[in-house]
Amino acid sequence: MNDQAGNPTDDQGEGGSVDFVRQKVEADNESGKFDQRVVTRFPPEPNGFLHIGHAKSICLNFGIAEEYGGVCHLRMDDTDPTKEDVDFVEAIQQDITWLGFGWHGDVRYASDYFEQLYEWAVQLINSGKAYVDSQSIEEIRRNRGTSAEVGVESPFRDRSVEENLDLFQKMRAGEFADGEHVLRARIDMASPHLIMRDPIMYRIRHAHHYRQGDDWCLYPMYDFTHGQSDSIEGVTHSICTLEFENNRRLYDWYIEQLGIYVPEQTEFARLNLTHTLMSKRRLLQMVNDGMVVGWDDPRMPTIRGLRRRGYTPEAIRSFCNRIGVTKFDGVTEIALLEHCLREDLNRTSERRMAVLRPLKVVIENFPEGQVEELEAINNPEDESAGTRNVPFSRELYIERDDFMEDPPKKFFRLAPGREVRFRYAFFVTCNDVIKDESGEVIELRCSYDPETRGGSAPDGRKVKSTIHWVSAAHAVRAEVRLYDHLFSEPDPSVIARDEDWMQHLNPNALETLQECCLERSLGEATDGQRYQFERLGYFCVDQDSRPETPIFNRTVTMRDQWAKLQKK
Repeated sequence: MNDQAGNPTDDQGEGGSVDFVRQKVEADNESGKFDQRVVTRFPPEPNGFLHIGHAKSICLNFGIAEEYGGVCHLRMDDTDPTKEDVDFVEAIQQDITWLGFGWHGDVRYASDYFEQLYEWAVQLINSGKAYVDSQSIEEIRRNRGTSAEVGVESPFRDRSVEENLDLFQKMRAGEFADGEHVLRARIDMASPHLIMRDPIMYRIRHAHHYRQGDDWCLYPMYDFTHGQSDSIEGVTHSICTLEFENNRRLYDWYIEQLGIYVPEQTEFARLNLTHTLMSKRRLLQMVNDGMVVGWDDPRMPTIRGLRRRGYTPEAIRSFCNRIGVTKFDGVTEIALLEHCLREDLNRTSERRMAVLRPLKVVIENFPEGQVEELEAINNPEDESAGTRNVPFSRELYIERDDFMEDPPKKFFRLAPGREVRFRYAFFVTCNDVIKDESGEVIELRCSYDPETRGGSAPDGRKVKSTIHWVSAAHAVRAEVRLYDHLFSEPDPSVIARDEDWMQHLNPNALETLQECCLERSLGEATDGQRYQFERLGYFCVDQDSRPETPIFNRTVTMRDQWAKLQKK
């Protein structure tokens, strides 16, 4: 199995192979490098909600810890007080728990290491490896150079240790304004690696920190926090996405200069998914600009959005397992994610009948006021799910698409003079068509064969189609929301590069249907319950649903493009 980039997606579960990250863990265990310890970590920044890309990292980090008898830490990378919030911290924990994972010990916070990081910064100043720069951020950027030109050394680069220590202490004490000074590592402004050209370690930000309050106005950069936090926690395998590969030399430089414990960093390709963007900045803009109703909008690729739409943690874990771990950037078909979801929901979801675009049917030879209770199977994949009764009466609803007055040759559903099977019920024949003044079909007059109860004829005659239906008198009236891909453009790189990226939003990503007619038993459905609406797809109860106003979200359609591709 390959993704669009041709990368193998087998991992140790499906293909019998072990990905390169696990190979590294096994090699380290065999060599005794970490005394057979396995400590991983998942370090999100609490400035937004987790998305499907984070799920890949969660499954990898927590999964490796479980597989090799180790532990995984949850650490909040909370070094930017202007963007972070305790609500995001709580949401991250809830999402990880919902996915089925648990972290070792208490939640850890990079902000809890501020004092130690500050002391290490002082150590680097004392050793001549860090200095306070009073250039503006614009000047620092301009003097950094390019891949073709070396950088220009700061005029403050050769300040004395004493002056640097004094300025750094005053920066912490709040004696300077934001941006007036920064602390930089003193490495090499001519380095071929731009990351090593005296990177910024600390910046001044007079902002309230959701956890540390107003104790600090001096905050470390992520690159000065990442490696040392792993070192403090005794992380053995720091597993990062590829964009951090170039930064590894800087993390190693800090740790080497400080003379502290060295974790092992390994990088893997992040998840790119067709019809989807993973940019927190863009997702935040969509929320703030009202393009979606919130972070949990079922169109969003966030864990919250997927959960509300009806995705299961089992399906997401299966997807992350199947795409595997590679060193090469590629794009994974969203059809594979939907395939994993269908596989899980097919096994676990009870079947129900629902009519989304109702067309009235009157069974003229069925007695008025009479109701027959018919037995229907809850889940053919799960015998223990049992059966239920569905009421059959004189007036029914069928899908408008299941009838054509003048059908083409290969249309086998209901038409004038044609007999079809009503699911779990009887053979029904259309005798007459009722139209309104505009010529629209508003009602079908039909007859049924009472000898075909259960859907088979004693005389052995066959019909070519079976359609679903709902008893009009017993129907639950509901709102149904039909969700589709968030973006029409399949290639996420095209969307990301386009300044006018919003033009790629799918205008049909949400269609809301009112007055849908659902089977009687769905009136008792509760928030989050998932069902297969026969022939239509998989649906779940939305969190805003109420008994008097039921709301169902379409999770995924019945069509499985991935399965079709695999058969070719």
